[in-house]
Amino acid sequence: MEPIQQEVEEAVRTLRAGGLILYPTDTVWGIGCDAANAEAVARIYALKGSENKKAMLVLCASADMVVRYANRVPGIAFEVMELADKPLTLILPGASGLAENLIPEEGTLGVRIPDHEFCRRLLRAFGRPVVSTSANRSGEPAAATLADTARGIVEGVDFVVDPRFEGHPTRKPSSIVAFTEDGAVRIIRE
Repeated sequence: MEPIQQEVEEAVRTLRAGGLILYPTDTVWGIGCDAANAEAVARIYALKGSENKKAMLVLCASADMVVRYANRVPGIAFEVMELADKPLTLILPGASGLAENLIPEEGTLGVRIPDHEFCRRLLRAFGRPVVSTSANRSGEPAAATLADTARGIVEGVDFVVDPRFEGHPTRKPSSIVAFTEDGAVRIIRE
């Protein structure tokens, strides 16, 4: 078995057991868990020192996976996603089927389909969304690399993905665009 697949399988085992992973994405390093596991989500809030639901998003393997967990997505959202030339997080209406403590009061869900080999393999193997929030305490800068990640964060997770699977991240947070059910668009972060 190739090394990246072994790492994916260990990360999936950790997620299925309710654990937290520290992993590379197409942007910055992230803390992740099973997006349907409220206890694991609560552990991430505690580790980050914040319960800001708007700082939590999920990674999905495909548009098909997105619509299973955000059930009122306007068609234009997928067009915008396909046209994006850099990592883009969509804030979508109609969040469902995930941990209640992950979903803000307005019922939205932050979603990204990562262009990153490790993440794609992880999401396909796990079969449902994985939480992705920057690997930092609330109020501190996002960790662009594993070396930038605070020791308390590293020690607070159950599995750290080998940094050799980092790929070629942007090293900065994604752009964020919010959509309403009727297709209205608002740029939150460029």
